[in-house]
Amino acid sequence: MAIRLGASRNKSLSKSQKVKSGIELVMTSGARIVGTLGGLVGFISIFWALFGRDDAGFGSLADRWDFFLDYINSDRPGYAFIWDICLYSIFQPWLIGNNLQNVEEDKIQAVRYLRFVPYVGLVAYLWGLAKSED
Repeated sequence: MAIRLGASRNKSLSKSQKVKSGIELVMTSGARIVGTLGGLVGFISIFWALFGRDDAGFGSLADRWDFFLDYINSDRPGYAFIWDICLYSIFQPWLIGNNLQNVEEDKIQAVRYLRFVPYVGLVAYLWGLAKSED
């Protein structure tokens, strides 16, 4: 959450006087593109895991689930990735909740509730970030 780096510097300034750092401008100006691409990749990945190549003999949903469990139990990086997902799911509501001041006014309620849904909350946050005036 690098956007918070300049928060103490800009606290006493009015909204029109605040100076945005270079990294803040880059991160907020491309947020919708990153959110769209990330959401699309996530949706396609889940769709593919459930329905992809179903006709080519890759097994039913139960077979795929069994393969996934075997993979997680035998592959250390895969197992570690699952822990990363779990830990991020715990911290995502906190990280996004501390940055709701950067979200557009009309999108705050949606982001406030969606932040508890892993991955979806991040996409909603990126879509809801206020556009920079510069």
